[in-house]
This record gives sequence, C-alpha cells and structure tokens, in this order.
Amino acid sequence: MGVRRVLWLVLVFAIVAAACGDDDGGGGLTQSGGILTVGSDISFPPFEEYEGDIVVGFDADLINEIAARLGLEAEWVSTPFDTIFTQLSTGTFDVVASATTITPERAQQVNFTVPYYRAQQALTVNTAERPDLTSVDDLGEGDRVAVQSGTTGAAWATDNLAPRGVEVVEYPTAPDTYTALEGGQVDGVIFDEPSAVEESANRENLAVVAVIDTDEDYGFGVDPVRTELLSEMNRVLQEMFDDGTYQEIYDRWFEAPAGSVLFEG
Repeated sequence: MGVRRVLWLVLVFAIVAAACGDDDGGGGLTQSGGILTVGSDISFPPFEEYEGDIVVGFDADLINEIAARLGLEAEWVSTPFDTIFTQLSTGTFDVVASATTITPERAQQVNFTVPYYRAQQALTVNTAERPDLTSVDDLGEGDRVAVQSGTTGAAWATDNLAPRGVEVVEYPTAPDTYTALEGGQVDGVIFDEPSAVEESANRENLAVVAVIDTDEDYGFGVDPVRTELLSEMNRVLQEMFDDGTYQEIYDRWFEAPAGSVLFEG
C-alpha cells in the first residue's frame, strides 16, 4: 500500500473518531469528565438553598452522594425555575436538582430518574390578615394567591382556583411569594408543602392551614442525551434506598437535625 494511501486512511479514521467524540449519542456520562453539572433554582429550603456560597439541602445531599458514588464532583449552577427544563433539554446542565415534580409535559423535554420524594401542595396564609382562611374552599372571587412561575403549584391554582374568581399572581422565586403574603399583597400562597412548612416557621404570622393532595413525585431531571448517566443515577439511587443512605439523608432534613454535609456551589 502506498504512503499516500496510508495517510489518507489515517485521516479518515481521525475524522470518524472526532465525529464520534463530538456526538456520543448519550454514551458519555457527563459533559465534562469528572464534573456533574447541576442546574437548580437555589432558593427552595429544605431542598436547596445557599449557606454563604455553599449549596445545602436535601437535594444537595442526595446529589453529592450520587456524584461521589459515580466518581464525580457536583458543580451547582443557579438558574430560574421557569426556564430550567428548556436549559436542561439543550444541554446547559447534565442534571436538574430543584425539587422537580415529574409530569408528562416535562418528560417530553427531558428524562427523569426514578422518584425519590412524594410531594403535595399546601395553602399558607397570613393569620393576622386573613384568619378566616382555613382551607382552599374559603378562597373565592376577589382573593389573590401567590405562586412561583413554572411550578405545579401554579398549574394547580390556575386549574382549580382561577375558575372560581381567584386571581393567581406569579412570582419568579419561592421566597417572593411568602414576602408578598407577609406584606398583605396576596391572601395566600400555593406551594409545595415542605417549602411552605419551612417558610411559615421562619416568618411571623404565616401558617400552613391546608394540605392539598396532588399525588406528585419528585425526580432528578437528566439531559436526554445522557442516557448512560440516567441509568447510573437510577442504579445508585436504588443502592441508596437499599443500604439506608437515603433514609439517613431524609432524616437530616425532615426531622430538622443540624450538621448536614455542605457542598460547594
């Protein structure tokens, strides 16, 4: 075989190898070797929040443990919730960890791990302003409820309260909804129960007065290209369920003990 022919074959193989490396069809575990890029709206205790410049919370503990078992380091990226799935579907992150409910609509954009938390919605009110509100049935024409844009709480309020004349007011972040309630700008907040309990415990006159069973499951969103990552995360989550690690992490956050592991954002 002539030298020119050999060089031509080497060039062809190099081009094919480079093309395979650029589009791995989901075979690569993460975008960057050794790093798990995590998109999150980091204002949702007890699932994720900043402590200084550190990300802490139930989701943070779970993701850090998953990353460690996969030989990766979690790198957190703060992002608005209402665009988080679009960003994930276009490869901005490897995963989303942001107390995200698995829904058919979201599953059309991204993949989800197996469920790791059963959630429901709650109604929080300002008892100093509206002591008459004790359930969602008390809300009606002229009342205003705050929700976070892009959440299942917003969808539930729009479907169930707006037809009764309740004005659904959207805010960009979870804390904004409770601040509006404190200031008397709205009559109630519809939000995930764990966050509602956390926020009402730390804000004067706010109280959770009703729990709404919406049969929601949280899952970690995964870039649809990262099929191997999805499989490995599911495997590790099952290990954590089986060996008791998940329960240990759950108990740190939902029985309010101190000393959870901290993760750099």
